[in-house]
Amino acid sequence: MSQGEPSIFSLIIDGQLPCHKVYEDDSVFAFLDINPCSTGHTLVVPKEQATTLDQLSDESAAAIGTVLPRISRAILEVTGATDFNVLQNNGEAAFQSVFHVHFHIIPKHEDGSGLAWPFITTQLDPEEGKTLAESIRKLLG
Repeated sequence: MSQGEPSIFSLIIDGQLPCHKVYEDDSVFAFLDINPCSTGHTLVVPKEQATTLDQLSDESAAAIGTVLPRISRAILEVTGATDFNVLQNNGEAAFQSVFHVHFHIIPKHEDGSGLAWPFITTQLDPEEGKTLAESIRKLLG
């Protein structure tokens, strides 16, 4: 997607491509993922076309934050799942494949379907953590 070109999600939001819509308001659109990790896997997308979360306006971010819990509750009730992941990727190296901000709500079912989580962690060095947290706080004011 080049600058100014509509993303595939913008085309879905505008009704130019089909989807299984589950929610819409003035700022947010949600629909079932066509390549689901599990039954009920839903994408929650701002209508504002921003590539990554850090580029999204505060207003669109707030709108998504308001509806994510409500949509999650509905998905859990309908699917019978009790556990779920909310996933949001930013950039190609972070496995983002559609360059329009979106959140995945992925129910975890008893049959094992859902998100598998093979990640590697390290121990945070206390001094490095202190310096890093201080630097972030300074930027946040």
